[in-house]
Amino acid sequence: MSILIGEETRVIVQGITGRDGSFHTKSMKDYGTKVVAGVTPFKGGEYVFDIPVFNSVEEAVKSVQADTSIIFVPAKFAVDAMYEAINAGIKLVVTITEGLPVQDMIKVNEFANLKGVRVIGPNCPGIISVGKSKVGIMPHSIFKKGIVGVISRSGTLTYEIVKHISDSGLGVSTAVGIGGDPVIGTKFIDILKEFEKDEETKAVVLVGEIGGSDEEDAADYIEKHFNKPVVSFIAGRASPPGKRMGHAGAIVQAGTRTADEKIAYLESKGIKVANIPNEIVKLLKDVM
Repeated sequence: MSILIGEETRVIVQGITGRDGSFHTKSMKDYGTKVVAGVTPFKGGEYVFDIPVFNSVEEAVKSVQADTSIIFVPAKFAVDAMYEAINAGIKLVVTITEGLPVQDMIKVNEFANLKGVRVIGPNCPGIISVGKSKVGIMPHSIFKKGIVGVISRSGTLTYEIVKHISDSGLGVSTAVGIGGDPVIGTKFIDILKEFEKDEETKAVVLVGEIGGSDEEDAADYIEKHFNKPVVSFIAGRASPPGKRMGHAGAIVQAGTRTADEKIAYLESKGIKVANIPNEIVKLLKDVM
């Protein structure tokens, strides 16, 4: 069992003929992901790594029965690409592109919810179900199959923490990068609900950062509803208030807690929080 994606997931790549789209298409294909088509307007009929390219998502879905899309198109076209995927019947949309307007993402999320479509991202590294499928840009060589689920707002912190978990022998079941923008589709709680049902996942690592209140919302949910061990790392302890740190959503502003305040809140709910990423493994072994 896995969450969100698996060996049968049929993926299309929107923006497959671009530099990033083609590079990561090959990486996903090499990992074993069923990449069944690509979409680039006016390039229908071409092939990328023997994968057929269509002019529209609708054509691709009808021809190859895709159920998942990963989007690499430039920011000014990405919102339209998401609407196109949702309208074409895709059930999981993973948006790697960053720089999407907040107001547009609010509307996309409303439309996706109306259609029953899950959106991951934008500005995310995607998903990997270890040993089964990768719909994203993660460096898959560091992922060893195991029992720990990872949910993260940060791509590079995901990789660092996953490397420690893999080296420890615990391994990873599924890792989901939910994105670092202020408005994203799927949040921590949504993935916690999936991990709760997943028999392969025995514990969860939650990687958060400054900005917003999603980590606190997740802590409240974990305290009341989640029955597997959870440990965490919160980035941004040295971040000055009012200064955006890397991600568009990583900023301490009015109404949001600092990293230390977030850590204190999680610990008040019984969640152990690592001071540095390589402490995660010790905390996992303490709670499992």
